Amino acid sequence: MPAFLPGLSPYLLPIALLVGSNVFMTTAWYWHLKYKEVPLISVIFISWALAFVEYCLAVPANRFGSTVYSAAQLKTMQEVITLVIFALFSTFYLKEALTWSQGFGFVLIAAGAFFVFHKL
Repeated sequence: MPAFLPGLSPYLLPIALLVGSNVFMTTAWYWHLKYKEVPLISVIFISWALAFVEYCLAVPANRFGSTVYSAAQLKTMQEVITLVIFALFSTFYLKEALTWSQGFGFVLIAAGAFFVFHKL
């Protein structure tokens, strides 16, 4: 557990870091869709800068998280968090409505996550 976050549970710290990292990665990948007039090379460099912050959060999330979660559980959390962040970003920033079929697909992925965390 890092000394700078003494009160945060080792179970919650990786989740908080993964949420932060996914906000930056989703932004890096999709922010520019509203700004097609921005030259592609500029988009690439801006997105790289955002992705750098994402890595600065994702790597510690996995390092700290590996003390309490398996690699498969960490990856599953990351994917579910990615879908939630993407759904919010798509809805509120890109103004694209989610469809029933997309929602159903997300539910199936969440069901898969359930099985990763529970032994049968």
